[in-house]
Amino acid sequence: MTAKYWQKGEVLDYKASAAVKNGEVVSLGTRIGVAGEDIAAGETGHLHVVGVFEMEKATGAMTMGAAVYYDETAKKITTVASTGESSSKVNNIPAGYAAAPAASADETVLVKLLG
Repeated sequence: MTAKYWQKGEVLDYKASAAVKNGEVVSLGTRIGVAGEDIAAGETGHLHVVGVFEMEKATGAMTMGAAVYYDETAKKITTVASTGESSSKVNNIPAGYAAAPAASADETVLVKLLG
């Protein structure tokens, strides 16, 4: 098998199934990206998959380096990988890690994306 270089990969082309606002977190199933611009439904735009972003967080302290997840229901970053019992278990999406500590009362945390 051979491979042909395509791009650096910090920003990917993303075709939106629904309208996406600049800065909105987008689920990619096993990770997240952050829209780099407004993207109309059916159009292709830029999605950041590398970098550090300030994001809203759930309550609870987060230490620098802690694995963090995106809770699609609450639309917040959490340290909880999944919630609920086995029959109703909800897996949060791996987002990356806390790039700086955040106190329980803080509303945001710096997140280094998985890439």
